[in-house]
Amino acid sequence: MAETRVPSFLDFEKPIAELEGKIEELRHLSNDGGISIADEVEKLQVRVDKQLSYIYARLSAWQKVQVARHPDRPHCLDYVGTLITDFVPLAGDRSYAEDHAVIGGIGRFEGNSVVVIGQEKGNDTETRLKHNFGMARPEGYRKAQRLMGLANQFSLPVISFVDTAGAYPGIGAEERGQAEAIARSIECCLALTVPMVSVVIGEGGSGGAIAIAVADRILMLEHSVYSVISPEGCASILWRDGSHAADAANALKLTAQDLLALDIIDEVIVEPIGAAHRNRSATIEAVGLAISKNLKEVINEDGTVLRQQRRDKYLKMG
Repeated sequence: MAETRVPSFLDFEKPIAELEGKIEELRHLSNDGGISIADEVEKLQVRVDKQLSYIYARLSAWQKVQVARHPDRPHCLDYVGTLITDFVPLAGDRSYAEDHAVIGGIGRFEGNSVVVIGQEKGNDTETRLKHNFGMARPEGYRKAQRLMGLANQFSLPVISFVDTAGAYPGIGAEERGQAEAIARSIECCLALTVPMVSVVIGEGGSGGAIAIAVADRILMLEHSVYSVISPEGCASILWRDGSHAADAANALKLTAQDLLALDIIDEVIVEPIGAAHRNRSATIEAVGLAISKNLKEVINEDGTVLRQQRRDKYLKMG
C-alpha cells in the first residue's frame, strides 16, 4: 500500500510551516461552522508567498542541498510520465540483471522518438527500496550503455534525468566492476553521434551522475545540486567531522548558479515559488520547455560534428 504524502518542512521553513498551519486551522473552522474566512485565508496565503520568495532567494549552498533532497520533489518517473508519451521501458543489461535504480526506454517527446535514461529515487518506503534510493549498480550503467547504443543505431536523441546521491558503493557492486561501468557509460556519452540533453532534477552525485550526463546540453533546476562528492563526505575527509557539511557545501560550488558561472552547465531552469516540491506540475512543464528549446538547438547538427563538439566541451572543463 502506498504511503500518504504528508507535507514535509525543512528546518529553515519553520515560519512558513506556522503560517500554513494557521491557514489549515481556518479552513477547518470554515468547514465545521459554515463561517466564511476566505479573506483571512487569502491574506495569510499572501504572507506565505512573500516568506517563500524571501527565504528561497537567500538559500545557502547547504540549504539548497536540503531542498534538492526533499522527498516531495518530482522524480524521474514523474517527468517521464508527463513529458514522454508512448513510453516503452527496456530492462536489463544483457549480462547480469535488471537495476531498478536506472529507468530507461523509448518514447516520444513532442511527437518525436527519443531514448530516455534516468535515475529514480522512489517516493515512499516500498519504491525507495525497489529503486535503491536512486543509487545504481554496475548493471544499471550497463543498461544505460545499451540504450545509448540503441540511440546511436536508430538515430534517436537521448534525454537523461539525473537524480542520485551517487553510484551504489556496495561490495557486490564493486566486485562486478562499478568503476569500469561508470567509465564505459561516460565513454558511450562521448561517442554518441545523436543529440543528448541532460537535466539535473535533484541531486547530481559524483560519477554516478556524470555517467549519464556527459551531454551536449546540461540543464539544472534552480535548487538542484551537482558535485564530485556529497558535502557530508567532503566534510568527513577534510575536517574528519560530518558536522562541517554546511562549510563543505559552500566550498564545493555545487549549486546551479555556481556551476553556470563556471561554465559547467548550460542553463538554470527556474523553479516555482518555494521550489519544485510545492508545484510539481509547473516544474515538470518548465523542464519540458527547457528540454525542447535545447534539443532544437542541436537536433540538426551533423553527428560527427556533434560528437567532436561534445568532446571539446568536456576537455575544456578539464
